[in-house]
Amino acid sequence: MAPAARTAVGPMTIVAIEQHEPEPLLRDDLAGRFLPPGARAIAALARVPFVRHAIRSAAERRAPGSWTGVLDRKRFLDDDLTTAVGDGCESVVIPGAGLDDRAYRLPSLAGVPVYEVDLMPNITAKYQRLHALYGTVPPSVTLAPADLTVQDLGDVLAQHGYRPERPTYFLCEALTQYLAEDEVRRMFRFLAGAPLGSRLGLTYIRRDFIDGRHLRFGLEPETVAEFLAEYGWSVRQDLGGGEFARRYGCPADTGRSRSELERVVTAQRR
Repeated sequence: MAPAARTAVGPMTIVAIEQHEPEPLLRDDLAGRFLPPGARAIAALARVPFVRHAIRSAAERRAPGSWTGVLDRKRFLDDDLTTAVGDGCESVVIPGAGLDDRAYRLPSLAGVPVYEVDLMPNITAKYQRLHALYGTVPPSVTLAPADLTVQDLGDVLAQHGYRPERPTYFLCEALTQYLAEDEVRRMFRFLAGAPLGSRLGLTYIRRDFIDGRHLRFGLEPETVAEFLAEYGWSVRQDLGGGEFARRYGCPADTGRSRSELERVVTAQRR
């Protein structure tokens, strides 16, 4: 399985475990139900405080700040997506959707067409889980298998009924670091044709941390606006660990840290 296909479970496990906190940084009651059995069992065990703290401490040792970073970015993008739909975005496209549950959780997306694009193993897992939970894939959701290392996002969406004239929110969360630069630019050439008023939520790894193997593409806060402007997008916000600490704070005595390795940028089609 490609590395990107294995990354779908980890973030949702973090979210599911977070729900056991007295004051979760992100509220998502569906997260645990979307997990495969093994991860679901781990999340259930994390009801016990010392188990929860042990899991989070181990994650912090491996990648300091990554645990809270997942929660920060998801909470912020939840709010940004809700605002964008209220401002007129008529559809949502999620490349690299993984186990993302926003289409089933956010009231703002009720009836809004959502296109979830991902590698076949992740789409298969999502399909099976949706059938287990709801008996079917909700009619507003389209699951589109694709490998964006070789396929064009626009071509994939066209094959699945996407209407490109509609202002759209494109949610690219934890995706671009697994693509090569030419693959990222191919995706953005499609995004350059999005109608005015479309919005973008994008996470990116800082270029200094790219190893060329597992992590393949990065940007810098100083250059992200220039990169997006090449494709007709203007930055609205660009946030990292420091900004999220000021925005969300931290529950007391949780031993959390934040990192500047990953940032979240939002943008609007000009």
